[in-house]
Amino acid sequence: MRKPAPVPQPADVRLMNATATLLFATVGVMVLAGAGWWVLRHPAFSVARIAVHGDIAHSSEATLRANVMPRLAGNFFTVDLVQARDAFEDVPWVRRAQVRRAFPNELHVRLQEHQAVAFWGAEGESTLVNSFGEVFEANPGDVDQEGLPRLSGPLAESAQVLAAWRALAPLFAQVELPIEQLTLTGRGSWQAVLETGARVELGRGSVEEIQARARRFTLTLTQAAGRYGRRPEALVAADLRHVDGYAIRLRGVSTLGADAQGKNAQAKR
Repeated sequence: MRKPAPVPQPADVRLMNATATLLFATVGVMVLAGAGWWVLRHPAFSVARIAVHGDIAHSSEATLRANVMPRLAGNFFTVDLVQARDAFEDVPWVRRAQVRRAFPNELHVRLQEHQAVAFWGAEGESTLVNSFGEVFEANPGDVDQEGLPRLSGPLAESAQVLAAWRALAPLFAQVELPIEQLTLTGRGSWQAVLETGARVELGRGSVEEIQARARRFTLTLTQAAGRYGRRPEALVAADLRHVDGYAIRLRGVSTLGADAQGKNAQAKR
């Protein structure tokens, strides 16, 4: 037996049902909006604490918070984490910051500090080079390590200059002549100043090329200086740009004449 077809509701009933549904939906949205407004404004969700993690050698947690908190806007739900990260990374010695929320009112921050391996630029400038070859601003007086070299060159080449120093330093250390300064000029020429004050012209080329010249020089310097009764620390200047050797100038060795080339201060190897 067939069921009778449902009787359609009158138009006014359908209109009342639709109106009621719309009203309930509107009230629901208003309730949710009010709850959201309450959450956003309630002081319980204001950022009350910043927990700092990581190795912090140059800034205290209190100093970090004092520098960053005034730059944060909003509460736990609305604070801009990118803005918070940038605020931390603007603090001297901070290289990287990772920021995350911790319910209900905390931010947890993991910091990575710069590890200074050299000074950068002219004497007295407040820039350093970290272990990644990046130049950063900081107070040089906060550097814990002693005897850091000074590197300089085009800013975009800082990583290459650091790589060159790392390649050259062990070679000069073998003859007890530590590198105090290493410079890459705007024309692409390398120059070194040793701890004794001696100047070494390394010429142009890649790190591998100047390393090869320096290796030839340091392996034979003791023998070359010994010809004039001198030790490597008597070196005043060296020019490694010669194709078949190098020229050196030694302290206490003077030119006696054209027939005394064995005593010439410009000794070729």
